Amino acid sequence: MAGTDGTRACVITRFAPSPTGPLHLGHAFSALTAWDMARAAGGTFLLRIEDIDQSRARPDWEQQIYDDLAWLGLTWPTPVMRQSDRQAAYDAALDMLWARGLLYPCTCNRRDILAAASAPQEGAPLLGPDGVVYPGTCRHGTRTGLRPRDAALRLDMQFACQSFDNTALSPDLARTIGDVVLARRDMGTSYHLSVVVDDAAQGVTDVVRGQDLADATPIHMLLQRLLDLPTPAYHHHRLIRDANGKRLAKRDDARALGLYRDQGATPDDIRRLVGL
Repeated sequence: MAGTDGTRACVITRFAPSPTGPLHLGHAFSALTAWDMARAAGGTFLLRIEDIDQSRARPDWEQQIYDDLAWLGLTWPTPVMRQSDRQAAYDAALDMLWARGLLYPCTCNRRDILAAASAPQEGAPLLGPDGVVYPGTCRHGTRTGLRPRDAALRLDMQFACQSFDNTALSPDLARTIGDVVLARRDMGTSYHLSVVVDDAAQGVTDVVRGQDLADATPIHMLLQRLLDLPTPAYHHHRLIRDANGKRLAKRDDARALGLYRDQGATPDDIRRLVGL
């Protein structure tokens, strides 16, 4: 919806980092882009902590997220949503999908998947958003009774896509993406499921994230349709890369925001460095 001045009303963006390492220039670019979009529309910028991987999340990294973003001049409503507090919502979504026969338990590990996908009759393994596309080894397992809690749960992608008539989603998702994991055995959820459930719960209208996540967007759009959730507008921005053209990672401490701050940089310096 557009206002009388041409801006969109009720725009809600979000930045959703994981507290598993320091924020770097790429994070700053994504957060500032989402912040600028919300501000330009008179909307709201949200911060969400994606800490479903409790084996890697650290309280000190979470605190540094708050410190780095505040230093950049960003503000957000509190309390901040933390995914580690949201398992009940993820369970409800999984129960809904399980009841419709869209999920199945999987006991394969990464080595099993690679071996099956590399079998002579399969040819070279096909890569999707989550790595090697799952070859469907466990697809014909049980889907009845109570939802199992001691195994990974995968989405039957072909069955899911067939649930809609005249779907705008690619009919090739089953081949190019495969049966993605929606609940990991050690987490009870997954990135794909939690991000969709949380975006809907927070009323996010515009998802601003890197081009590296563009391939995951069809998964999220499909889940939104399966769970009867709204689909936000997706904006996939360019990636910030190092001098060799490699995208930045959290292990690239040389470009950590905290280090720039300690060296006397200003928020305006960061904006210039990332081209804003």
